[in-house]
Amino acid sequence: MDDHRRSTVSESEAAAPAGGKAPRWRNPCIYVAAGWSGFFVMGVELLGGRLLAPYFGSSVFVWGALIAVFMACLAVGYLIGGQMSLRSPSMARLGILLMGEALLAWPIVGGGDRLLEAIAFAIDDPRYGSLLGSLLLFGAPTLLSGMVSPYAVRLLIDDLRGSGRSAGRLYFASTLGSAGGTILTSFYLVLLFEVNTIIIGLIAISFLIGLALCVFGRGRHAR
Repeated sequence: MDDHRRSTVSESEAAAPAGGKAPRWRNPCIYVAAGWSGFFVMGVELLGGRLLAPYFGSSVFVWGALIAVFMACLAVGYLIGGQMSLRSPSMARLGILLMGEALLAWPIVGGGDRLLEAIAFAIDDPRYGSLLGSLLLFGAPTLLSGMVSPYAVRLLIDDLRGSGRSAGRLYFASTLGSAGGTILTSFYLVLLFEVNTIIIGLIAISFLIGLALCVFGRGRHAR
């Protein structure tokens, strides 16, 4: 019993941030990062369908391929992000993830049309062409987006007894951001701007949020 109690105390101490009590702004910033990542990934996914349509159509096969790629890459991102969170997680590294998803999304506007055109020319079947195009164009930024939530959960946990509540709030923020990204992108943004303009805006916001986390979170580690 004593050994179990010492183990529990040790784990709780390991989850606490170094340097005492975390600043008041820290947790809200983590929720904003998770919410924005959800917004970002859903915005890119919806716009991805518009990008694929001229080359592969907009049938259920194309949307199925697109959704499958996003779900699979998010799943892998969750695994990697959870493992990565075990090694000295920090706000700055969370910021790097957001900046990384932004940078990896840049090829969507930088050369997406040329890539999709080449794939459509090489693969006649729109099912497999859209699957490969989705993977090459959206796979990397989506994987990094998936890493954000489990990494952010680790930063929130300073007491193992409240870990479930922290995870619930974090995934609430992330999923709410996804819903917001879906509604805002599909109802409004596509009516006001071109697809590439919207994606550039999403990239810029993600990069700026990540940069802010790197600047303000530098040196604050959760041990």
